[in-house]
Amino acid sequence: MITTTPLPRTAEQLVTELFSVIDDRRWDDLPTVFAPDCVYARPGYEPLTGLADIDRFYRHVRIISAGRHHVERVVSDLGSAACWGRFTGEDHSGRPLDEGFADTYTVRDGKIVHRTTYFFRAAI
Repeated sequence: MITTTPLPRTAEQLVTELFSVIDDRRWDDLPTVFAPDCVYARPGYEPLTGLADIDRFYRHVRIISAGRHHVERVVSDLGSAACWGRFTGEDHSGRPLDEGFADTYTVRDGKIVHRTTYFFRAAI
């Protein structure tokens, strides 16, 4: 019997899979893109540390009820990546959401170990 080891995902594939999991609300698949010790930093929240925090955020805290990430570009090198694009959707009250975003990632063994999200709006 011949066994093969799957090829590691490219940064583009990892980002595409991340947003597919999030946009399709496949919370049980979060461990396929995030490492167990992942840290996720985003404006307005304390850093989410570990899969349990990230899972709780997506299932119970996140204000978004539905929507899609539209990634314009992904760039990467060994162990890090960045992407930017736009999110459109709605919150739990039905209010429309339309937000430019950028993400940076640190990747280890094909999974995200650190993610930071930035939003395009006046802050300072």
